[in-house]
Amino acid sequence: MFIDKVEIYVKAGNGGNGAVAFHREKYVAVGGPSGGDGGHGGNIVFEVDTGENTLLPFRYRRKFVAGNGEDGKGEKFHGKTAEDLIIKVPQGTLIKDAESGKIMYDMGLDGRFVAAKGGRGGFGNTHFATPTRQIPRFAKGGTPGEERTLVLELKMLADVGLVGFPNVGKSTILSMVSAARPKIANYHFTTLSPMLGVVKVDTASFVMADIPGLIEGASDGAGLGHEFLRHVDRCRLLLHVVDAASTEGRDPIDDIEKINEELERYNPEMATRPQILVANKCDVGVEDETKARLEEYAKEHDMKLVYVSAATRSGIDEMLRETVRLLSTLPELKRYEAEYVEETIEPTGDNTIEATLSKGGVWVVEGEWLERLMTNVNFDDRESLAWFHKVLKKTKVFEQLEEKGVQDGDTISIYGFEFDYVK
Repeated sequence: MFIDKVEIYVKAGNGGNGAVAFHREKYVAVGGPSGGDGGHGGNIVFEVDTGENTLLPFRYRRKFVAGNGEDGKGEKFHGKTAEDLIIKVPQGTLIKDAESGKIMYDMGLDGRFVAAKGGRGGFGNTHFATPTRQIPRFAKGGTPGEERTLVLELKMLADVGLVGFPNVGKSTILSMVSAARPKIANYHFTTLSPMLGVVKVDTASFVMADIPGLIEGASDGAGLGHEFLRHVDRCRLLLHVVDAASTEGRDPIDDIEKINEELERYNPEMATRPQILVANKCDVGVEDETKARLEEYAKEHDMKLVYVSAATRSGIDEMLRETVRLLSTLPELKRYEAEYVEETIEPTGDNTIEATLSKGGVWVVEGEWLERLMTNVNFDDRESLAWFHKVLKKTKVFEQLEEKGVQDGDTISIYGFEFDYVK
């Protein structure tokens, strides 16, 4: 089964908490704080797997969570940093932000992309010792790891793409010029997924892709082509294969125009993509009128026309030589630039909070930065509470509360911690 687009959820590991500990040793009266730092959480990292050409491994697994960092320990022992979670994807996979649809990274021929960063480990109480606070009974909690929903979209890395209506001989051509062995049969949609093959011509080589047959309306979802048009995006050159003998009663010129229209509707840039017109099935016989029309069309659109027979290999060598010649004049494989820019919350300077008065008469105070702060406070320790009060005053939380209508003696609740407000 060929799968080329999936949505997954990734979560980096949380940082470990710093430890609250004190050195204890015989004959050492005042050992002092010895709490170690927490370890960092693991990152979510994407790497290229050159042996894979489908996103099938993601069919049954859509959730990836990295390990958390270990908590710090006593005697200044730091917690272990978690290992990164490596996710292997095929070459040519685009990593997109699911919400915005913007490209975050293009996994081209190689590459390593950190999609979600692990949280940082918190400081142990060793860091909070001062000449006036010699026995700090609080430490800093680890920060949470990043999490996001991603879309993985595979756009195969091929220099040359074979396009055309079903049953015009694309798979036969690929099997003739490379070691690829696509299924070949005399019925429409024999090819159900893109096939890749490496083609060698003298000292040159390139990758050719057999794109499942397109039909009129493919860009709107008709037939199979709608699912695989994305794999033409990176192709530097297109070999437009037509049934020159009209074995199925279709007009070759009409076929060419319909396929080009579908390519342009899918992506207007494809209308400018260089093409070689490959008139196949010449062994069956091509009418002089058809030849004249094909040659006139090719001349009018500045396309090279090659007559071939995939069944007898007639004209195949000329087609390959012309392909190599044109490829040498074209730019390298298309690489997509990152479009996604992560939104960062600029510091407000006053650490804005939200305060609402509940039905019970309690002021409920919330704020993302305030929630993180609460993990660093030991509410059973007097010095830790004093430090917490100092931070609230420094960040002007008390001033904001008064502006919102808090009065002397009102009850304040900050993520479960309640106290009476006193001016």
